[in-house]
Amino acid sequence: MTEEKLISAEEIALYDRQIRLWGIAAQARMRAANVLLVNTGALSNEVAKNIVLAGIGSLTVLDGQTVSPLDLGGQFLLEESDIGSNKAEASAARLQKLNPRTVVSADASNFKEKTAEYYANFDITVATELEVDDLISINDMCRQNSKPFYAGASIGLYGYIFADLIKHTFSIEREKSNISVKLGPESASRSIIDVIVKKEGPKLKEIVTKQETYKPLSASLQSDNLSKLRPRSLMKISPVLPAIKAMWNFHKDTGSQKPTNETDLADFHHLVVGACRDFGLPVGIVSPGFTASFARNIGTELSPIAAILGGVLAQDILNYLGQREQPIQNWVIFDGDSSAAPIYSL
Repeated sequence: MTEEKLISAEEIALYDRQIRLWGIAAQARMRAANVLLVNTGALSNEVAKNIVLAGIGSLTVLDGQTVSPLDLGGQFLLEESDIGSNKAEASAARLQKLNPRTVVSADASNFKEKTAEYYANFDITVATELEVDDLISINDMCRQNSKPFYAGASIGLYGYIFADLIKHTFSIEREKSNISVKLGPESASRSIIDVIVKKEGPKLKEIVTKQETYKPLSASLQSDNLSKLRPRSLMKISPVLPAIKAMWNFHKDTGSQKPTNETDLADFHHLVVGACRDFGLPVGIVSPGFTASFARNIGTELSPIAAILGGVLAQDILNYLGQREQPIQNWVIFDGDSSAAPIYSL
């Protein structure tokens, strides 16, 4: 069956604007995609909304928790009448209304009970707002099945996205330049594997096919790739990156979600400094003022920040499925203090 036949005439009319952007073949791959969303929150609400409206084939929402009053502040898929009900079921019901053509399902069980066989059923897994050990476990099970994995969290004014697409091939179409494109390594993680030149009217276009290789989350957190940057560039690295690692370490060391007193805050600052050294970053990028600000934001959800991160993450999922644009490699850090969202390769 051709890719065009996978999409009905009605769907072509509905998704006309985005088909013009990335083509019917890319839309067909999205239409066939089966996505899993692990854990619900403000960020996952935004991701789910965006990919459902874009026309993915199916979405499963996995969350065994019940809705509490605190969830209503940043999670627009939930309402007051949902308090006490399962979060996955409440979210899935409203997501289905956004696009009847996407099959939306709810799994109300505990994600900790899932095995690698479960994740084999999905083309992409997205896990949000989880502790690092859980993220690493899910990432490893996805890798066992050669399935891509995304993680992310909205942390008040801050946040992150992580991508492990294992080995991903994509194409970029552009006007042909006067400089010939050579096959072979383009960076430490990316290679050019094919170039096709075609004529469109009076202009020449080239389709450059590249392959990107990824690390799992566990290896990325041990990486010192950034230490190879020039000193001036190192000082521009966002302190949010080591603060995220320190947040996870603080929870593992203390059992507490966030610092609650001056002693905790001093310990947390020490962990942030230690994370800087782990990444090969200068400790001068971190100040006690930043540490205190980040600590205050842990455990909070702000809808505008979730919307920004959710838009970036959803677009990268669609880019991966469409195989038409270069995806994230491999961290996006959102720093609300500078309103910046740099990409770091670790």
